[in-house]
Amino acid sequence: MVTRPVLSALALGLSLVLLTACGNTIRGVGRDLGNAVDATQDAGRSVVNSAR
Repeated sequence: MVTRPVLSALALGLSLVLLTACGNTIRGVGRDLGNAVDATQDAGRSVVNSAR
């Protein structure tokens, strides 16, 4: 039989793991969006340079 403090500790540990995974996902999405913006700006500069 598992006691209440053990269950609480397991729940806390699982919560921390899930929050960490979520934080990594949010950071990854932020990096992806930043890279997309950079690529769009580079493409715009290429078009401007080729039009000259």
